[in-house]
Amino acid sequence: MRLTWHTTELELAEPLRISRSVMARRDAVWIAIEHGGLTGWGEVVSSDYLGLPTARIVRHLTTARPAVEHLPDPETAWDEHVAETLPDFSQLSAGVLAGLEAALLDLIGKRAGRPAHQLLGAHTAPAAQTARTIGIVAPLQAAAQAARLALNGFTVLKIKAGSPHPAEDLARLSAVQVGAPGVSLLLDPNGAWTERQAIDLLPRFADLGVTAVEQPIAPGSPDALARVAKESPVPVIADEDAVSYEDAVALAGRVHGVNVKLAKCGGVRAALRIHEALRGSGTDLMLGCLTASSLGIAPAVHLADRARWVDLDGHLLLADDPWTGIGGTDGTVRAAADRAGLGVRRTHMAVVR
Repeated sequence: MRLTWHTTELELAEPLRISRSVMARRDAVWIAIEHGGLTGWGEVVSSDYLGLPTARIVRHLTTARPAVEHLPDPETAWDEHVAETLPDFSQLSAGVLAGLEAALLDLIGKRAGRPAHQLLGAHTAPAAQTARTIGIVAPLQAAAQAARLALNGFTVLKIKAGSPHPAEDLARLSAVQVGAPGVSLLLDPNGAWTERQAIDLLPRFADLGVTAVEQPIAPGSPDALARVAKESPVPVIADEDAVSYEDAVALAGRVHGVNVKLAKCGGVRAALRIHEALRGSGTDLMLGCLTASSLGIAPAVHLADRARWVDLDGHLLLADDPWTGIGGTDGTVRAAADRAGLGVRRTHMAVVR
């Protein structure tokens, strides 16, 4: 096998403001694993929050390349859990492991002539309504965005919160409700509130139609998050507090949901382990993502039938997505039933470096 990669820049259609930062662009590293005349693709995106700058991604891929290329074929790499065959496995980032796994899954599917979801145990191609994010913007802008998205077919909107003054968040949510009456509303403060603020504010947001909230308080205190979940009138979903499999297991039965992002947990197989561990605990699965291209989002789409909440809109935030194949512009992401592997393809030649 041959492992190579290229780096490109993904630019957002408009800057996305959340409680802790503003993002206008990020790097994407496209991983290619070639064998027998076919190529499998995966993507790793840079993330300051996850401590994954582009240079670190490239350094980890450089470390992994000899071990990957030493394996005889992608099926062996998959069966032997390629990550565990790598030197310094414990030091490799979850995002890089997820990207390598995605490229292997894509290649194995192409070699077998089968879509990825079948290889992962689903006979029917998953399709799910995805949330679409509205950042921290003025109420009039939020209302206009919500109206446009609802007109295009979105039935779930995720509203970012965590403004310095909670009244601003309440006004934004009220405006979204006016702009898109009838849509389901998720709230995401990205850990901006204290425990006391969360307990006091969530009933007010529930009165405005919020159906669930992600990570209302700062990560690092699972016990406090569990107390908020117990008091909350809407489901509480752990995100920043649920990075790994161990985190998710520790929260099972204590919160209403866990937001699984492949870049956090290490790939589709780790996500499936989390899904199985949560079964019967009273804690449901949310599938989330980072801002990425369709290539980066595709592996999670092939798992979408396992989730109660689906938030796979990262590719929809881009000014120009250089990959296609999972849909989403009408509010529904879909895994292709008739395309092997991840089912995505390049739309044009993006600038790489």
